[in-house]
Amino acid sequence: MSSGIGWRSLFEEAFKRSRNPMVLLDGRRCHVDVNGAYLQLLGYARPALVGRPVYELVIGGALMTPREWRALLGQSQFTAVADLRRQDGGQVTVEAAGHPAMVDGERLVLFVVIASNRRGRRSGGSTTTSTPVQKLTDRELDVVRLIALGASGPEIANELQVAHNTVRTHTRNAMTKMGARSRAQLVAISMAELLYPPHGETSSPSA
Repeated sequence: MSSGIGWRSLFEEAFKRSRNPMVLLDGRRCHVDVNGAYLQLLGYARPALVGRPVYELVIGGALMTPREWRALLGQSQFTAVADLRRQDGGQVTVEAAGHPAMVDGERLVLFVVIASNRRGRRSGGSTTTSTPVQKLTDRELDVVRLIALGASGPEIANELQVAHNTVRTHTRNAMTKMGARSRAQLVAISMAELLYPPHGETSSPSA
């Protein structure tokens, strides 16, 4: 499949079905969209989150000032760690990879949770990286889509009928092209680029 529209459809489905918690925030840090894994992680119903600022869920208050947040929006990608309050009053520590994208003139950020635990220990802060994004091949996109769904390396190898080492190679190459330092960052960048390409551009994989 080489159509950008086709890949966008597949990744929209991955957002909904993924075992990885994912959330889309706007420039005010409000929830725009969330997937089922994110709802399950925090225990909220979707209407209780959409439109609500994420910092209202952060134990101890927002991790950064509005000015610091705006500065992060100018980065190509970043990671953040926070203790979030669950609906049942408990807390969960999440480490998430974020990738900003412009959608109809508005800056949005797609977050993919890298890791989470309920011990409530927060590392705090954020790290940023700025690396030019390169196009992925069809096979690399196949691998990234399955990673986005939460599939393991052996599961991806079985699905694509290739060796596990081949999956590792495609993953490593895709991470290099995307400037990602983790699988979650790879998913966040790839999905944002495909779901929300720059205005006027079409997003299609390379041969």
